[in-house]
Amino acid sequence: MSRIALVDDDRNILTSVSITLEAEGFEVETYNDGQSALDAFNRRMPELGVFDIKMPRMDGMDLLQRVRQKSKMPVIFLTSKDDEIDEVLGLRMGADDYMRKPFSERLLVERIRALLRRQEALEMDETEVDESKIMVRGQLTMDPLRHAVKWKGNDVSLTVTEFLLLQALAQRPGFVKSRDQLMDVAYDDQVYVDDRTIDSHIKRLRKKMRMADDSFGAIETLYGIGYKYNEE
Repeated sequence: MSRIALVDDDRNILTSVSITLEAEGFEVETYNDGQSALDAFNRRMPELGVFDIKMPRMDGMDLLQRVRQKSKMPVIFLTSKDDEIDEVLGLRMGADDYMRKPFSERLLVERIRALLRRQEALEMDETEVDESKIMVRGQLTMDPLRHAVKWKGNDVSLTVTEFLLLQALAQRPGFVKSRDQLMDVAYDDQVYVDDRTIDSHIKRLRKKMRMADDSFGAIETLYGIGYKYNEE
């Protein structure tokens, strides 16, 4: 039974979403502000977090920043329909996904399941050393079993979604991946996301790679078509 942390200052959302998640077999911990959630996380980290952005005491952005200092657990942001800037900032800071209020609780369940499946797949057998699984593309080295990425020998910390997108692009250098193809890689078939979500993930991925090497330019945008990886 996976533990889900639901953090929102709207008690109606806490009640309705927790009932839905518990009916789906999840263990749910609810918090009405970021500070109380962080205090609980310091004692025991959940498997996945669903954070509202605007909350008292500590907002979702600050909570995510604190969580990322010690954990790569998947995080989904809840935002209002007018918070496009917050969505982009949240994705850049390390959130794995976002949903706009009002949202479908069924869709939220599917996104949670998809992220947990990916996290489990990446963590499975992570203690094994299997050189055949390691992918090397020029200056890039990716180890799926350890969820490890190196660029020019420097470690790069990526979320589950970022890792999957980079892996999909780097598997076939020079070949274009459309946004639809990348959506299929990063999200469950039953989960709908728009092009902007993929673009935001790619922007954040590039930013992290440039932290390791400010000249990084291996991911090329083909406007109106998609993205491709150029081996360097």
